[in-house]
Amino acid sequence: MSNLDQLYRSVIMDHYKKPRNKGQLEGSNVAIDMNNPTCGDRIHLTLQVDDNIVTDAKFEGEGCSISMSSASMMTQLIKGKTTEEALAFAQTFSEMMLGQEHDEDMDLGDIEALSGVAQFPARIKCATLAWKAMEKGINKEG
Repeated sequence: MSNLDQLYRSVIMDHYKKPRNKGQLEGSNVAIDMNNPTCGDRIHLTLQVDDNIVTDAKFEGEGCSISMSSASMMTQLIKGKTTEEALAFAQTFSEMMLGQEHDEDMDLGDIEALSGVAQFPARIKCATLAWKAMEKGINKEG
């Protein structure tokens, strides 16, 4: 295993063992429940969106390390971003998961650690579950 693979694995496990933004966001104006019936991952995502800015984001759920760490990373990344920026991150993440050309200049932070998931098609739905919930919530809210 390369040093980069080892680093990515530790970032994923850190978010899984110590998730950021885990819990229920009281008084949120966006709430979405989604699940992946293939593997049983589920997420309840709550967002506070004010004037097209994601001012807060939290999640609850159960799932594999990829699913839950992706939710943790995503909530960290989108807080303070406009809804357009959050959706652009979701698009870039989706392209990365599908092995497609994507905006390499976009700073994805810890999310880069999930880039290897693209090599495992059965796990892509795990990694994208939280992102699909966020897109659905923002599009319904807007």
